[in-house]
Amino acid sequence: KGGEIDLVARDGDNVVFVEVKKSKDFARAAESLSSRQMQRIWTAASEFLADEPRGQLTPSRFDVALVNAQGQIDVIENAFAA
Repeated sequence: KGGEIDLVARDGDNVVFVEVKKSKDFARAAESLSSRQMQRIWTAASEFLADEPRGQLTPSRFDVALVNAQGQIDVIENAFAA
């Protein structure tokens, strides 16, 4: 209901939700992530966590993978906390 999440991964006990943004450069890719989109991702992640054994208490974080025109990737861990 909340929307889509590009990638869901595990890092030990943590569930990691990753949003991938591509543009000419890393700065433009980062700028393309709106607060409205972050809210939709947050809602989708909450729905995902509801099915985890610990529910909303499951350790989790939100990363953003920025991709530039050359295909280079810059991952910002815990990006939504900033």
